[in-house]
Amino acid sequence: MTIPSTLLQADALGIRLEIVNGLPIWEAQPVYRHQKQIDRIVRSLRGTRDTDDACGCIYAIDVYVQFAGGLKRPDISIFCREPPEDQQDSVLTLIPEAVIEVVSKGYEAKDLEIGPPFYLSQGVKDVVVFDPATLLVLHVRKDGAIRQVSPVKIALECGCEAIV
Repeated sequence: MTIPSTLLQADALGIRLEIVNGLPIWEAQPVYRHQKQIDRIVRSLRGTRDTDDACGCIYAIDVYVQFAGGLKRPDISIFCREPPEDQQDSVLTLIPEAVIEVVSKGYEAKDLEIGPPFYLSQGVKDVVVFDPATLLVLHVRKDGAIRQVSPVKIALECGCEAIV
């Protein structure tokens, strides 16, 4: 699947478009502080298993992922293997093992209320949402949610960990 021209046009205007269960959601492009937090989190990403079946803890920053229920652009998507070669120049269809979102000011509802249930319903095992303004770290799995204060080391179900 290629990126639809509407999404590319929105991107050129500095707008991120996503579709969640048929609902279009837009957000301004992230600011420097947001990007700095993403970089910090990505630098902390590590595998915790030393076995042959260990997750590769491969990440993608700010790329479109096509889910059955819509099209999202997570701040950080974590995969255990590289996305297929034929998807590396287009929308990814490989479902991430985990997603980490950094809340942008004014878009708290999108990241804290809409995102986690959507991602879980699409097969993502761990959803981590970090709000740099309040230092809230929300870690959501199918079996519940844990609220913590940053900085905190988060162990992901896939065998990776990150300091958020």
